[in-house]
Amino acid sequence: MTRKLFGTDGVRGTANTYPMTAEMALKIGAAVGRYFRKDKSDAHRVVIGKDTRLSGYMFEHALTAGLTSTGMNVFLLGPVPTPAVGLLTTSMRADLGVMISASHNPACDNGIKFFGPDGFKLSDEAEAEIERLVFEGVEPAQAQHIGRAKRIDDGRFRYIERVKSSLPSALPLSGLKVVVDCANGAAHRAAPEALWEMGAEVVSIGVSPNGFNINDKCGSTYPATISEAVVRHNAHVGISLDGDADRVMIVDEAGMVADGDQIMALLADRWAGAGKLANDTLVATVMSNLGLERFLQARGLKLERTKVGDRYVVERMRQGGFNLGGEQSGHIVMTDYATTGDGLLAGLQFLAAMVETGRPASELTQNFEKVPQLLKNVRYGAGQDPLEVAQVQKAIADAETKLNGYGRLLIRKSGTEPLIRVMAECEDPVLLEHVVDGIVSEVAASV
Repeated sequence: MTRKLFGTDGVRGTANTYPMTAEMALKIGAAVGRYFRKDKSDAHRVVIGKDTRLSGYMFEHALTAGLTSTGMNVFLLGPVPTPAVGLLTTSMRADLGVMISASHNPACDNGIKFFGPDGFKLSDEAEAEIERLVFEGVEPAQAQHIGRAKRIDDGRFRYIERVKSSLPSALPLSGLKVVVDCANGAAHRAAPEALWEMGAEVVSIGVSPNGFNINDKCGSTYPATISEAVVRHNAHVGISLDGDADRVMIVDEAGMVADGDQIMALLADRWAGAGKLANDTLVATVMSNLGLERFLQARGLKLERTKVGDRYVVERMRQGGFNLGGEQSGHIVMTDYATTGDGLLAGLQFLAAMVETGRPASELTQNFEKVPQLLKNVRYGAGQDPLEVAQVQKAIADAETKLNGYGRLLIRKSGTEPLIRVMAECEDPVLLEHVVDGIVSEVAASV
């Protein structure tokens, strides 16, 4: 079955434009409710969280209507980070968790992500079956079995306590001045509160959401804001989250930014040294830098690569019994503590490394020299498939020939936006620019 709704991370798009309409959200809610309500009892539960987008109210109510119409009881968490939904799905013994968020995308977008009863994101097979139910329609519950909806006021606090418990109580963060950028998103209260409760001196930015400013010149996709703030406040380190707080960037005391690859390198090295890295393996995607792979190999550690998407990282981790993985974009997955990427949790692990080693952030964020990497995106229209065009295919084949032995090439469609992503790595920056620009120009010419 061809996937019509689900991308690499749930359903996503511009609010009030197909498929992100209230009508479709109601249908999705009914379909996923029918999928998870395996019997006719009235004990089935679902938790729903959201970020701070204005459209979140609309989708929250539409999903609630669809879910309750099939007999699911809904617990509304309000604005909480995505990893909080994974956590609370299991702790509240729910059949299903739902997060309403478009993550790092602008405020005009929104999305719906699903977690199973184990707190992990759904498989491709489960999403395909839910899609089938969306388009075929489902029979609603009888009147006496319609579900109830209830607000849960302490979801944020439950999440904060769980995150704090990932570090020993004997490891206070007192003495550290930390800037945290919450992207005007889901963690705008949870992240500063958790850091303050653990003893850090906290400077908070991106904590005034108004429904429209999520990820707007702030957060992990716009690190210039936190870089300037770290230097201006003479802070020791900066933690920059995205709109739903499942990814993170770390900024050192000089304002230099470290991405997910550098964070994973630090954690893998530390965990391996402590005997905590399961099977001496880190799981990352095809986007992670070749420098990370070389860093791990030099320490006798292994890197397993997956296709892009943190859910595929988690799937491989579960299959292989691995406990650390993530993406260059800042999703850091630590299954000893969480079921999905957690930016705040990863940030706390970095702060723990600073406290335990006594080293500044700048010494902990530059673990390996990156192989030059270039990524460019080309937007395409509905109904188009630039990768099927003969001239584009020829340009890709020519680039692969030129890079043979010198680097690698990755061409893919974005799973969340209508973009062709062209990425290459090469020790020769001139050749790198040449092959990427050649493919980009052919893709642009085809749309």
